[in-house]
Amino acid sequence: MVQHVLVTGGNGFLAQHIILNLLNQGYLVRATLRDVSKANQVRQTMVANGAKITHLTFVQADLSQDTGWSAAMQGIDYVLSVASPVFMTVPDDPSAVSQAAKVGILRILKAAQQAGVKRVVMTANFGAIGFSNHDLHSVTTEADWTDPDEPGISLYEKSKLLAEIAAWDYIHQPDVDLEFTTINPVAILGKGLDHHLSGSFGIVKGLLDGSRKRVPDLPLNVVDVRDVADLHVRAMVSPNANGERFIATADGQISLLEIATLIREKRPELADRITDKVLPKWLIDLAAPFNHTAAEGKLMMTVNRNVSNQKARDLLKWTPISDNEATILATVDAIMASEK
Repeated sequence: MVQHVLVTGGNGFLAQHIILNLLNQGYLVRATLRDVSKANQVRQTMVANGAKITHLTFVQADLSQDTGWSAAMQGIDYVLSVASPVFMTVPDDPSAVSQAAKVGILRILKAAQQAGVKRVVMTANFGAIGFSNHDLHSVTTEADWTDPDEPGISLYEKSKLLAEIAAWDYIHQPDVDLEFTTINPVAILGKGLDHHLSGSFGIVKGLLDGSRKRVPDLPLNVVDVRDVADLHVRAMVSPNANGERFIATADGQISLLEIATLIREKRPELADRITDKVLPKWLIDLAAPFNHTAAEGKLMMTVNRNVSNQKARDLLKWTPISDNEATILATVDAIMASEK
């Protein structure tokens, strides 16, 4: 029997890759949109990428409102909760940002429970796992949790952390029988299905647009968007996934300095866009007590980047199709294409 999947935020960077993956596997897909006038754009994107859209429908639903969610869940077997309401709120109001993220995922979980949905897969964040592990000789795994009071944690990362905590608290209530899984990706990069650029592209875009005057020696973990989409779909159906968290990351790590060097070598026509000046760590440490951006940078420079994706490999038979360098170069190409 063909199964029905609800994907939230259907016009998003990751969500479109997930929808394409699902359509190619024959699922019936219903996508939520805050503005249903964007449905044709998503349809055109799917067609342009070789998908048949006879199994794709849309429904209007907003994570900040109850309206529409009950209807969206009717007849649904699985929910992929990809959208986040974080950027819909005033960014300088910490309590509003965190509250919006928690309310949004709880709204989805409660509606799914009431509708008899089998499983919800939540797009969580690596920031909920690894930002309090500063032991550089350890391995960060899904057993780790970030301290919500970690100095330097951004509003976005903290909101995603608190939302995931609230989600697990709800799932563990005795009267809830909904299956639940989280995917916790590092920075999601790669080629979009259209010219939409994800917020995480700022890591690379800052090098190319001249806004980054000096480059810190900042270690990073990245993952190709196609690998994250694949992991969502595997976690949706695997019996091994219920009640589990899965880190989505390519193997190894890459620093911002290495990214700058990679672009100069592999895309030499862009070399003159990238500064060769290094931002010393001592300057970030000096500014951290007085500047939010510097405080976030200081945290990022001390986070353990020896991150394991072994759990996804073992339980879901998942293998990343892209490595760090290929993912970065695909991101560069996407950014340049968006400028044309």
